[in-house]
Amino acid sequence: MKELTDYSSEFDPNIKYEDFSKDLLIKLLQFYSDYIRKLDGFWYLIVKNRRGDDEAFACDTKVWEKMYAVDLEMTCNLYKIKGHDVAALLKAFQMSPWNTVYRSSIELKSPNHGVLTFTHCPTLLALEREGEGREERICQQLELQLFRMQADFFNPEIQVRALKVPPRTDYSDCCCQWEFRIED
Repeated sequence: MKELTDYSSEFDPNIKYEDFSKDLLIKLLQFYSDYIRKLDGFWYLIVKNRRGDDEAFACDTKVWEKMYAVDLEMTCNLYKIKGHDVAALLKAFQMSPWNTVYRSSIELKSPNHGVLTFTHCPTLLALEREGEGREERICQQLELQLFRMQADFFNPEIQVRALKVPPRTDYSDCCCQWEFRIED
């Protein structure tokens, strides 16, 4: 059967995702990743407007702690990612469905040392446009906590360090940059 590139045809009661082309399915994955990001932003803003930023941040933190645990478990099982080093952590990051909405690069210096650089972050861009300074709290506190949780999933010895983190006052070459390392 020919792979479909869209669903402009007549209604098919038996259609399945498997009927569509790889290119369309990749676009769909990117769409769902951005959908999740926007859903997160909308509910955060609603809670913020009703209960204040502290309550919204506390709720957001709890939700993402639970979601990252699910994400790690599902991603590692699906891709059979195993290991206790930085390379395993970064492989899971690469394959997370959440990651497709961001542009990033990874420099794996050794299996126990890597640098993750975000070059495009729609969340940061939205926070900067908003102009309330929330990127400091989201990027410095929440992201560090979530990266720490991801590192602990693989090995509690993995150290997480922010090399460049918003607000972007003294750099413009990236959105943020993080180092993951296990000391010898």
